[in-house]
Amino acid sequence: MAALGSISRRSFLTGRDDQPVRRLLPPGVAEDGLAACTGCGSCVDACPTAIIALVAGKPSLDFLAGECLLCGDCATVCPEPVFDRAVPPAFAHVVAISDACLARNGVSCMSCRDACPPMAIAFKPRIGGPFLPQLDEAACTGCGACIAPCPAQAIAVTPISMEPAHA
Repeated sequence: MAALGSISRRSFLTGRDDQPVRRLLPPGVAEDGLAACTGCGSCVDACPTAIIALVAGKPSLDFLAGECLLCGDCATVCPEPVFDRAVPPAFAHVVAISDACLARNGVSCMSCRDACPPMAIAFKPRIGGPFLPQLDEAACTGCGACIAPCPAQAIAVTPISMEPAHA
C-alpha cells in the first residue's frame, strides 16, 4: 500500500492524483453533514489552536499542529448545518498507540502521558524494561494532544471500538 502523500507512477505521468482525500473531521461533524460545508473557512479562523485547515475545500484537523480543546468555537461560527449542535462536541475516534512506541521498544518515554489532558494514557510497570503505555478508551476524548509530542510518531487516531470490552 502506498504511503499517504505518495503518488503512483501512473498518476505522476498522467498528472492525476487518484488518492482519496483523507481527513479528520472536527468534533461534531459527520461525513453526511460535511456535504453542507461551503468551504467558507469560518471554522479555520475560529479555531484557537489553529489545527483546522481546508483540505479539498472541506475542514480537516491536523493534530501534528496541536490539540483540539473541544471548545465548540468552530461549530458556533459555522453558518451552515455542518455541525451537530444538539450534542456537546465529541469525536468519533480515539487514539491508538502502535508498536513503534519507544517504550514498547525498550526506551523509557512517557511524553504521551504527560501531554494527555484527560489522563487517558497510563504506564504499567513491567520487570526488565520501561513502563508500557495503556490507553483507557473510555477516558480518551480524541483531542490529539498526545500525537505531536510523540517522538516516534507512534500515535494515530482510530475509530471508536463499538465492541464490548471483555473482562
